[in-house]
Amino acid sequence: MKCSEFLVMLDEVIDESIAAETRAEIETHLRKCGHCEVVLDTTRKTIEIYRCHEIYELPIDVSLRLHDAIMERCKKAQ
Repeated sequence: MKCSEFLVMLDEVIDESIAAETRAEIETHLRKCGHCEVVLDTTRKTIEIYRCHEIYELPIDVSLRLHDAIMERCKKAQ
């Protein structure tokens, strides 16, 4: 599994809605890739923080820039 594949499935990983086989692949990847492990941990913590606070939607341009920055960083990590 590549970082970019992991990021595509990040929502499903957090929601725990992926097949057992895929989960095993992701867990193997996370043991080898500290970057993706940090992304997952940070995303989970961010969601937890926001659940306790007022909901704030990112403007679409900010969301797209954030996504692009994460994807670019993952490409460099490979």
